[in-house]
This record gives sequence, C-alpha cells and structure tokens, in this order.
Amino acid sequence: MHTVIASYGRRPTSSSVQAVAWYLTIFFVVASVSQLFAFEDFPTLMDGSLRGGIYQATTFAALVVVFEVFAVPFLLSMRVSILMRYVSLVSGWLALIMWLLLSLHQNTDPGVLNAGLFGTKIIVPSGWWLTTFLVALLVLQGFATWGMRPWNQPPHARRSHKVQNT
Repeated sequence: MHTVIASYGRRPTSSSVQAVAWYLTIFFVVASVSQLFAFEDFPTLMDGSLRGGIYQATTFAALVVVFEVFAVPFLLSMRVSILMRYVSLVSGWLALIMWLLLSLHQNTDPGVLNAGLFGTKIIVPSGWWLTTFLVALLVLQGFATWGMRPWNQPPHARRSHKVQNT
C-alpha cells in the first residue's frame, strides 16, 4: 500500500521572489473567482474568439479556470505532495500560455470587445497591451519558478511515498 507524504514547498530564495509569488497568486485568485462568478456567460464570451464553436470555448474556459486554481499551491508553498507541487507549477505556466495564445488570436480580430481575462463582469479590452501584460506575467512566473526551485528539495521531502507491507 502506498501513502502520499505531503511536505511544504521550498521557501522563496529572496523577498523579491516571495513578492512575485504573492502577486501571481493574487492575480490567479482574482482572475479565477471573477471568471467563476458568471461562468455560464464565460464560454459564450470566448466563442467569438475561438474558431471551434461553443464546445471548444467551453473546454477552453473550464481548463483555464482549473489551471488558474491549481497554480496557487506552488506559489504559496503549501503543504502538498511532490507530484501535486509539480502539477501546480505546470498549471501556472499552462494558464498563462493559454491566455497569451488567446490574446494573440484576439489581436487579429477587431471585433473583440472583452478579452475575458477577468470574466464577463469586468471588461478587459483586448489589444497589444494585454499581450505585453501576459508576457510580463510569464516572465514573473519564470522568476518565481527559478526562485522557488522545486527540483532542489531537501532529502527528506524528495520521497513522495513510502511502501508499507501489509
């Protein structure tokens, strides 16, 4: 039988890394809560930007919200398993990359009035400023990833499970 051992993540290496992690956490929490506040309208907002129709828009909307929520444990160094820490790390990258790709696509479509970054209740116009903002967030995500280095865990935290004979 396998048991999962949860451990705290590595502490940020400096106060600036910690500030960046907090900023990204606040961004992910505010974005996901505002998107979930009126989620029934969120996929229809994406439908105009995505070419696959309402089904692709619904899938995109659900995935981006899930990735935003799952990005938080890594940034807060929460007590989770090593596997969940890496899932959280990858989720943060995927959420930002998905938004960047969508913003690049929206820049080619002049009819997009709301980019949807904060859902349907807070209108965020699309444009190159949004693409620049998302690139800056990706740079901050890279800085936080490097500053928190999950691959340099202490020896006692490297074991993600222990085997028990029954």
